[in-house]
Amino acid sequence: MKTNNNAAITAIATYYPEDILTNKMLEEMVETSNEWILDRTGIKERRILKGEGNGVSAMAIPAVKKLIEENNISPEEIDLLICCTVTPDYVFPATANIISDKCGLKNAFSYDLNAACSGFVYGLYTASQFIESGTYKKIIVVGADKMSSIIDYTNRQTCIIFGDAAGAVLVEPCSEEFGIQDAEMGTDGSGFQYLHQKAGGSVLPPSAATVEQRLHYVHQEGKSVFKVAVTKVAESVETVMKRNNLNVNDVDWFVPHQANLRIIHAVNERIGFAPERVTINIDRFGNTTNATIPLCLDEWKSKIKKGDNVILATFGGGFTWGAIYLKWAI
Repeated sequence: MKTNNNAAITAIATYYPEDILTNKMLEEMVETSNEWILDRTGIKERRILKGEGNGVSAMAIPAVKKLIEENNISPEEIDLLICCTVTPDYVFPATANIISDKCGLKNAFSYDLNAACSGFVYGLYTASQFIESGTYKKIIVVGADKMSSIIDYTNRQTCIIFGDAAGAVLVEPCSEEFGIQDAEMGTDGSGFQYLHQKAGGSVLPPSAATVEQRLHYVHQEGKSVFKVAVTKVAESVETVMKRNNLNVNDVDWFVPHQANLRIIHAVNERIGFAPERVTINIDRFGNTTNATIPLCLDEWKSKIKKGDNVILATFGGGFTWGAIYLKWAI
């Protein structure tokens, strides 16, 4: 039975590595230039997680610990942790299990969610259902990826785009006045051919041949992805706005997935939000996949006011996409 409570983001924390990979450094690694990268992506630099044995949990764990400590939460209070990632520490167990153990979440169950770059939005919407039903009261959703682990740094089409980071949010019940108001999600599995990792799964397990053929890296056909991304992100945002009688002036903040600056601009040209209301930090972080939206929320949280209308929107391989409309509750 649904309660009278909405689900709201009540706290945010992020973590990103110290090591920076600049466009100038990429010029030494692959045939490219700072101007070429900026023109096509808007990215100046990205963070890279280094160190032997450091998987994605090495970023997610400090983000979750920071979230708990800064908000004076006991780890035992957390009911559920969802880790949204495409670069798990291992095929199994779930990275969420490892995070829970290292952060002392002894009373929480946990699992991973993979929806490519849309994972964080999918995870947030999933968490909201547990909250609205009254099943749980404190859920952590982590968006984290070590994209450098699956990027071919001899391929200038993909190595310029991605970076590493993690972001965690606490989701709790709140009054109907605040929190998540609506969402629109979508999937088109026929689009997998344009953005995927060819080897490493059960269809094409790891072997000497798959490694030699460099099949364990991200494969992306940029033009095809661009076209569908712009269309589906814009459609999902417009659907949510129409359903809730919102016009562009009613939306205080638009928080898009930081995939590519051209995509963000193309989506906004169609919708028409004021540029100063669109959060953009891809220039400093690149596309961190599941961490992009929490990174933006964390950076802009001092500017977003309680009660502001916020729309989150995303697109990822699969294809997956979605938009969430929420009233800021912090």
